[in-house]
Amino acid sequence: MFDGARVVVTGGSSGIGLATAIALARRGAHLALVARDPEKLDRARVQVESERKDSSQRVLIKSADLSRLESARQAIDWIVDQEFVPDILINSAGVIVPGEFEHMSAEEFMRNMEHGFLSVVWPCKAAVPHMLAAGRGHIVNVSSVAGFLGIYGYTGYAAAKYATMGFTEALRFEMKPNGVSVHVVCPPDTDTPALAYEKTLRPPETDAIAGNIKAIPPERVADAIVRGIEKNTYYIIPDALSRFYFRLKGLLPEVFFLIVDSDIVKARKARAKQAS
Repeated sequence: MFDGARVVVTGGSSGIGLATAIALARRGAHLALVARDPEKLDRARVQVESERKDSSQRVLIKSADLSRLESARQAIDWIVDQEFVPDILINSAGVIVPGEFEHMSAEEFMRNMEHGFLSVVWPCKAAVPHMLAAGRGHIVNVSSVAGFLGIYGYTGYAAAKYATMGFTEALRFEMKPNGVSVHVVCPPDTDTPALAYEKTLRPPETDAIAGNIKAIPPERVADAIVRGIEKNTYYIIPDALSRFYFRLKGLLPEVFFLIVDSDIVKARKARAKQAS
């Protein structure tokens, strides 16, 4: 289904977006990568082109601030003008600014909302009319485990990703009767440069809750996205532990709260011991 498909990937210059673009290039898709940094986009295009199944596959790049509707609309319209109406739109652009709510500035909180939520909404707003006119396609919105688990130290990011979950679910119901499938992706910590920076801002309690859980590679998330589109799966949760917590939170939320509350108490005791 990907051979010859036209795929727009936001956040396609690095991380999950780039890994997904490479996975789809290997399967014969044409790619349009959208991100903010032109230099990173240039490097990403070289990587994606080197992984193409066939040299005839197109790889377009477009720089845009997707947290702004007009910028997102200009990017999508430019891509469409290149005779590239998307068959698949994958929204993986985003920014994570962790920190305890008490100490987080209004600007930091809004940065989470703009770049973690609106950067998903506005590309959809720009692309949906074209996809509805075609009467087919797939929209894949990357949320997070923090989109169904409120994680300590992630009030801004969890708010953005819970919003992404609600937006995507509602969009699914609107799009399905018109032939467009919608999917939401909930990856855990993923081994990207952004995660390394994010960890420098996390409160100690966040790391204590995470314990010894290792970040998964972006290629694993990309593979899950590819399979999810192929199987037309709504919830795309790449790893078993996250799927377990998704079910636990849904069925026994009080047990989930007890586990996390206990982890926070342990983390604070450990921090107090180190300080003494």
